[in-house]
Amino acid sequence: MSVDLVDIRVNLAGLELKNPVMVASGTFGYGQEYARFIDLNQLGAIVVKGVSAQPMAGNPPPRLVETPAGLLNSIGLQNVGLEVFIRDKLPFLQGIDSVVIVNILGHTVEEYVTLATELSKHPRVDALEINISCPNVERGGLAFGTDRQATFEVVQAVRQATHLPLITKLSPNVADIVPIARSAQDAGSDAVSLINTILGMAIDIHQRKPVLAKTVGGLSGPAIKPIALRMVWQVSQAVDIPVIGMGGIMSGDDAIEFLLAGASAVSIGTALFVDPQAPIKVLKGIEEYMKRYRFHSIREIVGQLDIG
Repeated sequence: MSVDLVDIRVNLAGLELKNPVMVASGTFGYGQEYARFIDLNQLGAIVVKGVSAQPMAGNPPPRLVETPAGLLNSIGLQNVGLEVFIRDKLPFLQGIDSVVIVNILGHTVEEYVTLATELSKHPRVDALEINISCPNVERGGLAFGTDRQATFEVVQAVRQATHLPLITKLSPNVADIVPIARSAQDAGSDAVSLINTILGMAIDIHQRKPVLAKTVGGLSGPAIKPIALRMVWQVSQAVDIPVIGMGGIMSGDDAIEFLLAGASAVSIGTALFVDPQAPIKVLKGIEEYMKRYRFHSIREIVGQLDIG
């Protein structure tokens, strides 16, 4: 193959992606919102905003605040709910030839199972991503993703409810992310994506109050990239399933770091709020890197970090 004809295709847990660049759930709406800013068909995959069994209004404002090199959000999982998503949002994606992944969230295992069962009936849904950062009401509000057994139980239940490829989105708000990743794999997850946002807060010193209405929120953006890279590297060494890396990716160089650390694909989130064209620019940056260093395939880069 000529060095000018690089192969950027990715096989991700049976999903055939035209390239390794995805957009992260919660940052891209349901796809239609960005259609006038970016050609959706150029993306490897679209991960839509999280869907719950019932509509959720989300948290009161203020729920967004910029921080040095980052963004704190406390959206509160606002979404239209399963019924409206299927009726009003999913039809738009019928005309898109990029892979479509639906992020699902719930407060009980039963809610996740309901979502997986219903969404699996629709051919335009190519895969499911389980958001396990939600508080488990059956366990006193502890997030599914901070407990190995809770992770195993919810992933196993969803695995039994769907034939679709299953991705588990891991929370970084744990002492050690590796056992959580292994639990997801053992329960039947086909891939893991990481990281979700890191808990943080901001304070208005003049009013002497938290800036966010709910006091704490999730930190994303370049500020968390070193943490995300470390976790992606650790998890990729510990599991046998593909890893999707995310957390502060703003450029092609950032994406290459994640690929070298062991990610098979990358997901763009906060960068979209700065530049809606960010995913396309990231993809071009990856291609330029491959040509510069004479890589023919993405597979030649993944996990090739030389640690001496």
